[in-house]
Amino acid sequence: MKEVADCNIERQNRAAARLTIADHRRDQAGMTYVYPVLSRRARGVSIGINLNQNRACNWACVYCQVENLRRGAPDAIDLDLLENELDSFLREAAQGDYLARHVAQARYRRLADIAFSGEGEPTSAREFAAAAARVASVLQAHALQGQLPLRLITNGSLIHKSGVRAGLALLARAGGEAWFKLDRGDAAGMRAVNRISGDPARVLENLRACAALLPTWVQTCWFATEGKAPDEAAEAAYLELLAQAADVIRGVHLYGLARASKQRGAEKLSRLSAPLLRAWGWRIQQKTGVRAVKVSP
Repeated sequence: MKEVADCNIERQNRAAARLTIADHRRDQAGMTYVYPVLSRRARGVSIGINLNQNRACNWACVYCQVENLRRGAPDAIDLDLLENELDSFLREAAQGDYLARHVAQARYRRLADIAFSGEGEPTSAREFAAAAARVASVLQAHALQGQLPLRLITNGSLIHKSGVRAGLALLARAGGEAWFKLDRGDAAGMRAVNRISGDPARVLENLRACAALLPTWVQTCWFATEGKAPDEAAEAAYLELLAQAADVIRGVHLYGLARASKQRGAEKLSRLSAPLLRAWGWRIQQKTGVRAVKVSP
């Protein structure tokens, strides 16, 4: 009986919890696939879709806040449960008082988007395209298609797969967009930050392929390591690679660290000052010709 009581208390605590920019836990709403977070980049409540329930990803970014992250692909997705959870949450958020109860600041008290993100690379799920279809269907049922943005947060490494491309095309038809991870522009930087054997030429190919399928923004995390910002060589490599995609992307979401990393080496990471990050954003726009750079320190 005590275990049942403790479980009920935990659910009540989650139900009463306030959303904060610094806390992106996936259990806020007590659901399996659907989780709300307060997003500084989306500037409101982002409804996350977590397809990676086993915390498996094909990358292991040094700044990732997922605890017990492991390499691999996600388990099978219960598409019916995903659809039902999203339908239920949208009803509560749009028709109930969820936002008033869970969001302290009035300026963030809005639904900003639905984002495939979560605890690993969403496109690594075998059912990614089917999941995208279910989400688009729920949006349409709530008359929100074209009003509530549908986003894919991706490292873009699986764009070559036909199932992934089918999912991207479906998101495009639903008015969606991609946020494509590009943290560094050279192989050494990708190895240090994303912990992959990165090939800049392949990353550029994937980025351009993604942008050809649906509107695409680049998202870049820029931070200090052992108190030092990325050096001039890292900056130059990033600018060179980004400039080669400037004609096809919508812009860049440049952001700093907001939540504590749960990965090995996290103690070496630190935030850059807002003025420094904004100055870097200005240089990105001036040197690459990208249309827009949105900075979130």
